[in-house]
Amino acid sequence: MAELSLGIDTSNYKTSVAVTDREGRILADERILLTVPEGKRGLRQQEALFQHVENLPVLLEKVLPLCRGQEVRAVSVSTRPRPVEGSYMPVFLAGHGQARALAAAYGVPCFAFSHQEGHIEAARRYTDLKDSKRFCAFHFSGGTTEALLFEDGSLTNVGGSLDISFGQLLDRVGVALHAQFPAGEALDRVALTALTGRKPAGLSDLPKIRETDGTINLSGIETKALRLVEERGYGSPEEAADLIAVLFYRIGEAMCALVKDLGDRCGTRDFLFSGGVSASAALRAMVERTLGRDYHIIYSDPVLSSDNAVGIALLGGDAIWR
Repeated sequence: MAELSLGIDTSNYKTSVAVTDREGRILADERILLTVPEGKRGLRQQEALFQHVENLPVLLEKVLPLCRGQEVRAVSVSTRPRPVEGSYMPVFLAGHGQARALAAAYGVPCFAFSHQEGHIEAARRYTDLKDSKRFCAFHFSGGTTEALLFEDGSLTNVGGSLDISFGQLLDRVGVALHAQFPAGEALDRVALTALTGRKPAGLSDLPKIRETDGTINLSGIETKALRLVEERGYGSPEEAADLIAVLFYRIGEAMCALVKDLGDRCGTRDFLFSGGVSASAALRAMVERTLGRDYHIIYSDPVLSSDNAVGIALLGGDAIWR
């Protein structure tokens, strides 16, 4: 009889349920992307919460039959965005309630973690950083651009964006170009074709993202990009390929600057990239070309870079078995 850990994550982008076993194998990984009306740049908390309430039974009906005849030893759930005091979003209430009910039904503990901790655990567990005690982790997602020092299982913020995130920048430009939200994948496909390894033409169109002491600001490049989309009348990401190439180049520049600065300040050459933006093929290629010989850059499987409950399930299992 296998021993299992069940994890639930209800972010502002996806409803996710996962099951892992004692060895960390993924036995189930089910997700539903939240539906955002065309032209909108996201959901209000109450809208996302309602969709989670509808989605969770659908996912649990798929996952729970896999647990029959096995021993569920832990239920774990994301209850807040980040592992810091005051971090809170109502959207996590849906998953928390379901997790508590399931834990009571199984007669097992219910463990609470942050969405960010789950992201990083899913990203690192299946890489050669899985046993590392110290490295720098980036969480580049739809709502977060943060640098965190991982030391013996604890996370300490050491930098990131002081305003909007990389994901918000890409989503806002993408929606302005009539791409469906979330727009990162649509822009990434265009950027991957437009970026050929050399500096793109038209770099003067968008300002360089300045990095200082591990921090950046993105609202300036957002304002300029949106103004150019309006002035030039682009109707799709494909029509704006040159602009998207410059936008991704500027983001890649900023990522490389963060790695170099934080590598010196934190005394590490090991970097883990997690979060949905980290799945960008265009950005991965640029960072690897620029830094690959001097830094140990690790990316998770792209499937585990986007929102998922795998990391939450793994953390719950660790609480029981390690």
